[in-house]
Amino acid sequence: MASGAPIITSNTAAMPEIVEDAALLFDPLDTTEIARRIIDLYKDQTARIKLGKAALERAKYFSWQKTAEATAETIRSVAAGPKPELIKQNM
Repeated sequence: MASGAPIITSNTAAMPEIVEDAALLFDPLDTTEIARRIIDLYKDQTARIKLGKAALERAKYFSWQKTAEATAETIRSVAAGPKPELIKQNM
């Protein structure tokens, strides 16, 4: 996405949430649909340009810096142990 390439990706797992409207989605178990998506995008320059621009915009939401910060915060939180107020709620 960060390179501005038009994206075609699976409609499973987290991919739809990650790409939102910046990609064409396909069922990864349907080879005919995969091929159709590739051919459609190959033939449609307007769609390629639109998806490429959308991919660049969507990529702005992600960075290695944000990932590192979120990961570090999760590690700190787990290392600190459960919060007392959460323990009381679950008793």
